[in-house]
Amino acid sequence: MSSEPLLEQFIEALRCLPGVGPKSAQRMALHLLERDREGGRHLSTVLDAAMERIGRCNLCRNLTEQETCSICSNDQRDSSLLCVVESPSDVMAIEQATGYRGRYFVLMGRLSPLDGIGPAELGLEDLAERLRENPPGEMIIATNPTVEGEATAYYLQRMAQKNSIEVSRIAHGVPLGGELEFTDQSTIAHAFTSRQLVET
Repeated sequence: MSSEPLLEQFIEALRCLPGVGPKSAQRMALHLLERDREGGRHLSTVLDAAMERIGRCNLCRNLTEQETCSICSNDQRDSSLLCVVESPSDVMAIEQATGYRGRYFVLMGRLSPLDGIGPAELGLEDLAERLRENPPGEMIIATNPTVEGEATAYYLQRMAQKNSIEVSRIAHGVPLGGELEFTDQSTIAHAFTSRQLVET
């Protein structure tokens, strides 16, 4: 048991959250203790249950309480489309922003040899088996446009080509509503190299 006062332990524990520094953690802890103890108790209960019961889908690796997530177990989804993403937050973003009705494979990261993240850590052996045994008509690569994301996309593309699966990559470039003068150089360069002919 720590000899540190419980309040300090509470504040320090909140710092495990991304983007939460000492001041933010202190503000959160004091808010719950001073103004919302019921909310804090509810948070504690749900957090404990989530840590205990949420795991990975045995097909796509997305987060779920069940062995198979609601997307993989939905017969209405199009099994001829497989979208490969880096994280569960990417699945949520695609589901909320598009009408995509295919299936997913969640890498839970991206290739980064310097950080010790290789194909095994991303479950690429599982993906390779899935591509061999139940190949989709099209694999959509939706990794982020970072150096690691592009390397991962290239690796995925080669995996799909070995199984004669059509591959597409989501478009990257100038955001809708964005202005060129305020867009960074690498985004503009990527937009130019990925330009498409306009049909007339």
